[in-house]
Parts: sequence; C-alpha cells; structure tokens
Amino acid sequence: MAIDIINPPQLHNPVPFGYSHIARAQGELVFVAGQYDSGADGQSTSDDFATQVEVAFVNLGKALAAVGLGYADVAVLRTFVVGHDLDKLGVLGSKIAELWGDKPPAQTLLGVAALALPAMQFEVDAVAIGPR
Repeated sequence: MAIDIINPPQLHNPVPFGYSHIARAQGELVFVAGQYDSGADGQSTSDDFATQVEVAFVNLGKALAAVGLGYADVAVLRTFVVGHDLDKLGVLGSKIAELWGDKPPAQTLLGVAALALPAMQFEVDAVAIGPR
C-alpha cells in the first residue's frame, strides 16, 4: 500500500517533533496528525483554551487544503482536551457546530492529563475522505 507523507509549507515543520501532518493512503483516506495552536516554530501560541481550539481547527483546515480537501471531507475527528470540563466542552461544541452545522463528523473526545508540549490544552486529529 502506497502512503504519501505530506508536510505542507503553510504549517510548521513537525518532523523534529516526531510526526508528519498528513499521511495519505491510496488517494482515498487522508490521515491528518494532531493539530494544535502551533505557530511557525511549532510552539503553542496562546494560553487561552478557546484560542487554542480556534487555531487548531484553522491548522486542520490548512492541512486539509494542502491535499485539496476541506472540512466537509472529514469523516472522523479525535479531540484531546487537557483538564476536560463542561466549559471546555461548550467551547469545542460551538466550534464543531460552526464548521459542520448539524452534520458533524464522528468524533471521540479524550480527556487527558497532558499533551506533547506543556502549554498545549487542545489537539485534534482527523481522517478525511478524498476523491478516488
């Protein structure tokens, strides 16, 4: 099975962190690695949870666009929230509704103790479906 590894220039270079932004298999399934509120240097840009969610989804959109896809092509999301609570769920739910309306992708939310970098409070990865 052929897998294309793609690291779009619009996003930070993730290789030093031990991952790639996108793995595209056979041109149909597209796997997008966890996106967070990373700046050009790969570091978190804000301490505010809502800002982290916003920037993470912007970065997800950039990754999808790099392979000719958009939010509507996402089939599955996994979201990771440090210190998950109902307030954070509300922020995330609002963002999901903004992007997908009443047809959000399948999603698993995981409350976690920590993420890869100390400042990270939120991360999202995705599986999208591209054209054959």
